[in-house]
Amino acid sequence: MFLLPVAEAFALTAAMAPPVAAVAQSASFEIAQHGLAVGTASFNFTRTTSGFDSTSLVKVRMEGLDYALSKNEELSPANELLHVQVSATVNGDAVRIEAKPDAAQFLMSTSARGKTSTTRLDLHKGAAFLADFDPGALQTLLALAAAQNNRGLWAILPKQAGSIEPVQLATYADQQGTLDGKPIAVHHLVATVAGANTDLFSGPENQLLQAELPQEGFALICKGFVLNPSARPEAPRAE
Repeated sequence: MFLLPVAEAFALTAAMAPPVAAVAQSASFEIAQHGLAVGTASFNFTRTTSGFDSTSLVKVRMEGLDYALSKNEELSPANELLHVQVSATVNGDAVRIEAKPDAAQFLMSTSARGKTSTTRLDLHKGAAFLADFDPGALQTLLALAAAQNNRGLWAILPKQAGSIEPVQLATYADQQGTLDGKPIAVHHLVATVAGANTDLFSGPENQLLQAELPQEGFALICKGFVLNPSARPEAPRAE
């Protein structure tokens, strides 16, 4: 997905898992298109005295796209967004974003192509900042969803001037997979934001394992993870 203002928008979202909050953790991912590796991504969460620090790194290089992203976030103990800074390049164009709550709103400042814009969005506690191909954003959504019973979730989309959209979740039957060669139970949800669906797969400890993106053929796959089978169920499970 390309949510930054210099590119097309893809909607990445996620949620669901056992009712636990985010913990200090890290993970590395392959970014693939039609099964071929086109980039890498990683995130790292560390505990602080005020909550969590979250960092994400993304690199994609393929025909038509040369993209790099670095994101730093401060989160509350409840995984609420306190501050985010994003630096990215998309096909040579630099983008800088800084956002944080301001009174009853969310203030986002974006610099791209020599122009700076400021946007005020509605403030929602269950909101995650969704940058391009960012597994850290999806992990934050998983934690928010677990804490909020998959309700009251929002996605801050930094496309153009920026927007905030509700996240709707559908729960599907659990699947199976392997992680570093060992069997693992896999939770499956489909998240819908701004009309686009993303398949999310997470492990027993609420860890993000795979995301099948709304764009044709793109996926984020945790290193060492294999989903079996890879086919999607036909219908969601009744809530």
